[in-house]
Amino acid sequence: MEIAYYQNKFIDVDSPALPIDERGHQFGDGVYEYVRVYDGTPLFLDEHLDRLEKSAAEIKLTLPYRRDEITGIIYEGIKRSSLKEAAVYFQVTRGIAPRNHSFPNVKAVFSMTVKEATIFTDEARDKGISVMLKQDERWANCFIKSLNLLPNVLSKQEAIEKGYDEAIFVHEDFVREGTSCNVFMVKDGTLYTPPATRHILHGITRKAVLDCAREYNIPVREQAINTTFFKNCDEAFITSTSIEIMPIYSIEDQILQKERPVTKRLYSAYQSFYKQEV
Repeated sequence: MEIAYYQNKFIDVDSPALPIDERGHQFGDGVYEYVRVYDGTPLFLDEHLDRLEKSAAEIKLTLPYRRDEITGIIYEGIKRSSLKEAAVYFQVTRGIAPRNHSFPNVKAVFSMTVKEATIFTDEARDKGISVMLKQDERWANCFIKSLNLLPNVLSKQEAIEKGYDEAIFVHEDFVREGTSCNVFMVKDGTLYTPPATRHILHGITRKAVLDCAREYNIPVREQAINTTFFKNCDEAFITSTSIEIMPIYSIEDQILQKERPVTKRLYSAYQSFYKQEV
């Protein structure tokens, strides 16, 4: 069953829990993580907690629990849910205080949900997704996994309304990432992806895919990539915790090849890796 955690206790996932003066509600003042659970075990949990701690430090937010306590809450939540294939979402906000832009002297608040994971079919992966290009209007610190996602939400909705599955952010003609994913492309057998600067999220799955590529001797280049190169690549795909690796079949009006040998090899390697891990 789906469950939640808020203010030091487990609650029903549908229980009202958010006070009006919660900083996350008022300002988006907080950070979050999303962890995939396979066969009852969270994958890359340490890496997600590393990123949570880094994001919190970047916005001067003191976590309300020690790392081992957060780990214990997550495992207890998974146990209580009895879900084998689950998605764990957890966030930390600056706390509950009357609305004021300056930091309040209150304890941060940790909340979490454990819900059934979305499973993508083989048919969905064989088809892949279509993407459009979108000028990046977000703030400059996208490496912080902040609750402030309105530009991402608006861009995703624009893509859906125009008949695409995802929007890929572009700045000065250079590709950055999707609304909730990192982006890769393949040209002449070499794997390309934008570098992990402050302008993109340093994805956990992104790093795992790069590790898989190097393990399988697939050449890798992390470099700035313009839209012309992107549209003329041989293969392209996006990555995230929830979707793992999802091929791109079209970039606006440009249709990519259907064979995708490198993408398929990387997905197979990634599956083998996470199954071994859990």
